[in-house]
Amino acid sequence: MMSKKAYNDRTDLEKLQSQWNKISGLLVREEPSAAIMRCGTAAEIAANIAIRSAFDEESEFNAKTVDSFLIWANGLKGKMDHLVLPVCFNGNSKNATYKKLSAWARTVNDARNDVAHRGSFASKNKADEIIAAAKLFITTLVPLYEPDFELKEK
Repeated sequence: MMSKKAYNDRTDLEKLQSQWNKISGLLVREEPSAAIMRCGTAAEIAANIAIRSAFDEESEFNAKTVDSFLIWANGLKGKMDHLVLPVCFNGNSKNATYKKLSAWARTVNDARNDVAHRGSFASKNKADEIIAAAKLFITTLVPLYEPDFELKEK
């Protein structure tokens, strides 16, 4: 039997899919708050994919430098404001795609922060809303840099 690849040895695309797979299991176990946390993580990994790809295409920065930018940006909001907007959308906050991405990211991030920082408990309906926003965010952003990307449903 082949062993599963360690999480830290996976690519960002594999990590994204792993996070997404966990969401359905959390809903089955009636853990909507945990599902929202996973949505936030999945969305942030999607942003990392876009940011790393944009830097690869447009700069000479090495992976270690780009990783330091990702840490500096701190969270989905920071990555959207400080890296996705300037690097992926040339600072054009009026870009229609960026506006949609930003709204979905805000929805996911706000719900995640309610759970993580305020100790809120979410309903299944709220989790379903956040999962939908996260899916739109991921399936809109990632294919801009990984055209063959498909988020598989478990």
